[in-house]
Amino acid sequence: MVQILITSAFVAMFTLSESLRMWIQVNPGILIASMFLSIALVVVLAFSENARRQFPANFILLFAFTFVEGFLVGVISSAYEANSVLLAAGITVAICLSLTMFAFQTKIDFTGIGPYLFMALMALTLFSFSAMLFSSVVPIENVTYCCLGALLFSFYLIYDTQLIIGGNHKQSISPEEYLFAALTLYLDIINIFIKILAAVGKRRN
Repeated sequence: MVQILITSAFVAMFTLSESLRMWIQVNPGILIASMFLSIALVVVLAFSENARRQFPANFILLFAFTFVEGFLVGVISSAYEANSVLLAAGITVAICLSLTMFAFQTKIDFTGIGPYLFMALMALTLFSFSAMLFSSVVPIENVTYCCLGALLFSFYLIYDTQLIIGGNHKQSISPEEYLFAALTLYLDIINIFIKILAAVGKRRN
């Protein structure tokens, strides 16, 4: 929740402040550096067990990643009108709450579909890269891609929630991996928001 609140603050600042939008346009180097820093931090948190489990270094890394990611999400949101950002945020909240309740209540075990979700993510990523390289995505294809992305990360949200719940599910996350659990849920929610915003959002002129 703290991660989402920090990100929401960045989104609000960049969406409502014309000066911030102008500042990032004249300083693109900061955006590029933030993207590389975000990737570096998430790689460290995802693949280094020591980094995730050593207090307080783990919380420092997590909040550093959250601030950088929040900044990036804020920059993305600034490209859309405020009403579109609010709409996407509302849809994201509704989806995440309903899917979390579903993950807790359903007898269907989603923890065994991890490899299939990973394959779907790779396919979506390859489509995204090929679209950027060849600039072939027309609006309807872009909307379809974004909707499929939101659907994929919705499945990831259920999957990660059930991993955290544990219990009778096939797989679970160790209680010692509480930081990794927070990171995965945060990324699921952020990705759902970004995909929905891209699908339904109206860009600024």
